Amino acid sequence: MILLTGATGTIGRHLLRILTEAGAPVRAVTRGAPLPGVESVRTVGAGLDGVTALFLHPRVAGDGAPGILAAARAAGVRKVVALTALNVEDPEDQQPSRAVGDRNKELDLAARDSGLAWTTLRAAAFAGNTARAFGPQIKAGATVRYPFRAFQESLVDERDIAEVAARALREDALAGQALELTGPQSLTHGEQVATIGAVLHRPLCFEEVPAEVAQWQLVARGMPQAFAGALMERYERHLDRPQHPPTGVVQEVLGRPAIPFATWVADHADAF
Repeated sequence: MILLTGATGTIGRHLLRILTEAGAPVRAVTRGAPLPGVESVRTVGAGLDGVTALFLHPRVAGDGAPGILAAARAAGVRKVVALTALNVEDPEDQQPSRAVGDRNKELDLAARDSGLAWTTLRAAAFAGNTARAFGPQIKAGATVRYPFRAFQESLVDERDIAEVAARALREDALAGQALELTGPQSLTHGEQVATIGAVLHRPLCFEEVPAEVAQWQLVARGMPQAFAGALMERYERHLDRPQHPPTGVVQEVLGRPAIPFATWVADHADAF
């Protein structure tokens, strides 16, 4: 039995689909309504009986990862696959997602120290982040106003992360590895917008604006102030080189190339 946290989230929903389509026994932790056709529980502790592998999301674990993993080991769980991030080694004040509750660094360390067979998935920025950054402006017109045109990163398709996670949960070959998962190419902000335009067959214009203007726009659309500020600082720190160049790990694990950003855009055109 595999216990899946974050089952309705950005990665978890894809992982749940992959596992159920493969016929793997899955139990989902969800704070909302029970998922149709899937055994559901409200907490990790309530779902550990009979579980051999655990997928643990950093926002679910919070600061309690060591305790969760100790309980899992005591219940007979043999393996943990932990979703973390490529920036886990960075200073905490340089990890923007901490502002929205992710504890990637703590979970990464707890998994490795858990006494379980472990795999950590150190993911690059999700391709889906572009829908939040650019989507509202593209829906409204042909000009995207955003800072730091030259900042570049290797956006990873969430489906690739989920497929690697499924492999790690069901097989033993990836145990003991911190897998650095990126997309197949680094793209600047300007190139990301140009790719979206090419896929949508729309002439889009990137207009660079000061970071404080972009930060205000993101906060106005519901992004926490602390997260938006840390994000702008991250862009500025890594303007001269990609923060996380492509690693090729997705292809090594799955035996196929990582999904390009253009494919992600084509499959999520309604986001723009």
